[in-house]
Amino acid sequence: MRILMPVDGSTFSKAALSFLASRSTLIESQPDVELLNVQYPVSSRVARGAGKELVQQHQASEANKVIKPALATLKRAGLRAQVRTGVGSPGEEVGRIAAEDAADLIVMGSHGHTGFKNLLFGSVTQAVLASCNTPLLVLRSDAVPKKDSLKIGIALDGSKYGVAAVRFVVEHRALFGAAPSLTLIHVVPDLLNLVVPGFFAGTPVPGFQPERVAEMQSAAFERAMAPARKLLQGTVLDVTEAQLNSNDPGDAIATYASKKKLDILAIGSHGQGAFLSTTLGSVATRVAARCRNALLLIQQK
Repeated sequence: MRILMPVDGSTFSKAALSFLASRSTLIESQPDVELLNVQYPVSSRVARGAGKELVQQHQASEANKVIKPALATLKRAGLRAQVRTGVGSPGEEVGRIAAEDAADLIVMGSHGHTGFKNLLFGSVTQAVLASCNTPLLVLRSDAVPKKDSLKIGIALDGSKYGVAAVRFVVEHRALFGAAPSLTLIHVVPDLLNLVVPGFFAGTPVPGFQPERVAEMQSAAFERAMAPARKLLQGTVLDVTEAQLNSNDPGDAIATYASKKKLDILAIGSHGQGAFLSTTLGSVATRVAARCRNALLLIQQK
């Protein structure tokens, strides 16, 4: 497995390092890890005044201050890593290098947790999401799973994006431990409490019988589960399924992930976009705003 890990010396970066150092099953598989530090460029005025050589020396020194302790952390855990440094916009550089190196996964720490879309993950993480299609694991510093075998939730919506998340977990199982547990999550609409906005405010839409609603919900759930079940045939993963009834799928998924204390919540998204809501989709954006769990974002071209 090829893992790209951007590091900047922050608390959030250290949380991501701590997570990787705790992956004993992954470490046994000897993954290909690359540590990356990107320094911001200096202005042309400063560069002219200080001189190109002095600027480069300073940037190299600052990068080394971050890279050296990060390498030591991984070495203590039994992980060997390559080192790469760069100069430029960090988010764009991470995305470019991930694509160039054909990385299987980017692992990053993030401070984001707010209802404002442009602050969900922090500017660097958002830039990474917008600049590449490499799967991205976003870790929050106060919710970093440390045990080897993890509890993984995968949000399925019946599309190919959710199936891609299942495929990633199957193909890179070592990342999740020796005996991970997997929960497939699908949200079906609560038709008995469906409201038409601006029509009868707060009044459910009439005409749905409970028995018929249950049949429709069950059929929708089965359609969403079928491709994932096919992918999981023959694996020895511990798999359960969860049907959630809600007209606010993002909130329902985030609440479930918190209640069940999932270590990682995997969400498929439709790929690159200039804005977070475009990149992830409205449901994933809502989950990101409400969820403190680590998020595995599987993007598709």
